[in-house]
Formats: sequence, structure tokens, C-alpha cells
Amino acid sequence: MRIEEIALSVKRVLDTKLFSLTGNDVTIASIVSVIVILAVTWILSKVIQKSVANAVQKRDIASASSLSSLLRLLHYAIILGGIFASLQVLGIDLSALFTAGAVLAVGFGFALQNITQNFVSGIILIIERTIRAGDVLEVEGRVVKVQKVGIRSTIARTRDEEEIIIPNSVLVQGSVKNYTMTDASYRLRAEVGVIYGSDMKTVQETLYATADAIEWRARSRDPVILLTQFGNSSVDFEVCVWIDDPWKARIRKSELNDAIWWALKERGITIAFPQLDVHFDKEVTDPVQRLLPRRAGAGA
Repeated sequence: MRIEEIALSVKRVLDTKLFSLTGNDVTIASIVSVIVILAVTWILSKVIQKSVANAVQKRDIASASSLSSLLRLLHYAIILGGIFASLQVLGIDLSALFTAGAVLAVGFGFALQNITQNFVSGIILIIERTIRAGDVLEVEGRVVKVQKVGIRSTIARTRDEEEIIIPNSVLVQGSVKNYTMTDASYRLRAEVGVIYGSDMKTVQETLYATADAIEWRARSRDPVILLTQFGNSSVDFEVCVWIDDPWKARIRKSELNDAIWWALKERGITIAFPQLDVHFDKEVTDPVQRLLPRRAGAGA
């Protein structure tokens, strides 16, 4: 009997009305329920974050900064769900709130369309890992090296040591060259033209020997010498070597061009340059020649 009285007393205390909210009585029991729900939600958030972090770190599918942003968003989503559940316990009708939220969401959706696209694109980049820190990319005609992949944007550095912020939607929706996605092998090309009177066999042998002697070229692949075209003033060749660092392509191409210049010069091979021969018809040259002596006599 004593236990029943205690239970009834506790029930009366828990059912004590504190105040009214939107026509519903808020009691001590509802407040306790809200506290329990929020506490459970917080603990659940920590457990889920830890599980996700362990899974991501084991598979190595995201950087530390990207993982931190992802866990923070996950935490906010779980806590928001707990708050909605707590409001339901307090007797607050969320249907009107959802209706108003839907209307606001449409308005904000148009205003925040680009931000949403970049956010979703960031999640795709983190999951797929097609672009990672340290990758060398060509984006909108500019070669850059990725510094950090974030949720909204990616920070990269150009060859002029400029840092640029690239919206993630550009990387996901556009065509992007990733020179280091599967490996860092990069084909370096140098073009050179020689005059038509050159010994073409000697030219090819010289170009191949020069490319083969380059110290920094990748030894896994042999140089390739291509005769690309018979131009107006030159026979054009393309010298191809492979390197292991696309980021240094401009410097390496300069060094390759320098080596080609001196190698051809030592072999007496002339590098062609644009020339134009002008031939006049006889109807034009004869009157000019008849005028020249008269001018000379007049000058005397």
C-alpha cells in the first residue's frame, strides 16, 4: 500500500501543470521527457559520429577538414530531429510549422541555389574522391594544384603562386583534367622546325639523342620523335618525353627547348624561321630598271 501511495504522489507531481503552450498544458512529466529525449539525441549523435569517423578513416575517403565538416552537419541534423521530437512531446503541432517552412524553403531555394549546388557537389567530391589535395588539375584553361577540398569550395594554387577558390559545382558539373588521378605520368611536347635543306635523318637522330639524354625524364617510357607537318617555311618535328611531375611541366619544357637548341646548333642544323620571297613580273621590273639610270644621271 505504501508503494502505491508513493507512485500516486509521484504521478501527481509529474502531472503538475506548469504553464500552457499553444493551448496544451506543459507538465513536469513533459519537461522531463523533453530533457530525456534531448539527452538521448545528444548521446546518439556522438555514437553515430564516432562510427562514421571510424568508417571514413579506415577507408581513407576524406581529408580531416572534410570529415570534420561532414560530422558537424550530421550532428546538426540529428539534434534537429531531437528538437522536433521534443516539440511534439510538448504538444506543439508541427504541421503548420512545416507548411510555413515549405513556403520559406521554396523562397530560400531560389536564393540559395548556387550554395546548395556547391554543398551537394562537395559531398560528391568527398565520397567519390576523384579530386584530392595535391592533385594537379586543369580547370577552365588554368593549371592549378589542389590545396584543400571543402564542403562548399576547393582551394587551389596556380603556377603564379596565386590562391584561388573554386566552387565545387564547377569541379562536378564541368570538364576537369586531373593529371594525377591515377598516376603522375605526363607527356611533355616540344615543337621545332628545321629548314628544308636539312638532312632529316640527322635531325631525327639528334632530336632523339637529346631527348634521351634528359636527366629528369621518366625512364619507364622512351622518347618519341614525330614529323608533324611540312610547313610553309620549315619541316616541323615534335619531341615527346614523359615526366613524373605535371606541376613542373613549364620549367621542364623550357629546359627541353634549350637542350634542343644547342644540340641542333652543334650539328650545324638550322632552325627555320618564317621567310617570304617576293617575285615581280617582268612587266613590273622592266619599267623600274629603265628609271634607275635616269635617276642616277639626274642625281649626278
